[in-house]
Amino acid sequence: MEQQTPPQRRPGFRRGAGRGPRRMAVRPRILVGSVCAAVLAVALAAGFFSAAEGRTLTAAGGLSAASPAAGGGASASGGVEASAEASASASAPASKPAVGTVDAALDARIQAILDANSQYQIGVALMDVSSGADPAEVHEYGVRENFVAASTAKVLAAAAYYHLVETGAASLDDPLGAYTAGFQLREMVQQSDNDSWSLIMDAVGHSELTDYAASLGVDYDPETNTLTPAEMTRILAGVYSGKLLDADDTAQLLSYMQETNYETLIPAAVPDGITVFHKYGLLDDELHDAGILARDGTAYALVIYTKGQNLSDVPERTEVIHQLTQAVAGALF
Repeated sequence: MEQQTPPQRRPGFRRGAGRGPRRMAVRPRILVGSVCAAVLAVALAAGFFSAAEGRTLTAAGGLSAASPAAGGGASASGGVEASAEASASASAPASKPAVGTVDAALDARIQAILDANSQYQIGVALMDVSSGADPAEVHEYGVRENFVAASTAKVLAAAAYYHLVETGAASLDDPLGAYTAGFQLREMVQQSDNDSWSLIMDAVGHSELTDYAASLGVDYDPETNTLTPAEMTRILAGVYSGKLLDADDTAQLLSYMQETNYETLIPAAVPDGITVFHKYGLLDDELHDAGILARDGTAYALVIYTKGQNLSDVPERTEVIHQLTQAVAGALF
């Protein structure tokens, strides 16, 4: 299922097919999304839509601003990198440096791709999240202003709920709808389920989520669901590094960001041996992917936000995302 809602305004949801009944605790301001069936049918025929994707939502609840888990950073990051290395059998060619850097040549390549596709609004953010890298350095290209984040913001909502669990304010075993909170987190991230997002957002709360995001240096309003590519990169970096959550929660959230229900964007364009943790977003004229690329101790957060005409140009923008991903992966791994 692919769901549509008016951009930047009242977020909505739609029930996921085949997942059984869900009892929704949704506030009146949440609007039910509608599907642009005719246009989506064309995209399906072109082979670019393999699964459903989530939309913007509203909710209310409670949460305090985040603080790094004590001791969680080093162990979480180490565990993630070890897992990525174990699953990546390929190594960098001997003719290339073991660890690449974001240099003028890569900057020029990314800019050339943006210039060749100037009919779209595209924002790219890139950050080295390898152990010991400077987490404050974000390389930005193209549009640096807010985009409607679509379902990429589900990573922020998930981190916020895990934070509630770690502070004792919630549990993964708490009932949410017809299932547990832990089940809803997995469905929200891995399957991009909107019912699950709505329930998690109800449990977290709007103002509390805004405060949590602010503690990460991110300006986020759930009512508009907007983020800049650089802000989304910081969220990913915080999750991957283990600075936001403890080791177990970090590993679990990242595991949900693998083998998702829509692997045709960043994951489809990386060479074998690179592990990808990501969350895509597709809403009206927005097509995004936000991920971590990792191999052999090297890891980069890559966020690509695009805004086009409507669903009709999703195939073309998918190709742009592939080109940008290939440029980054080719230069850095």
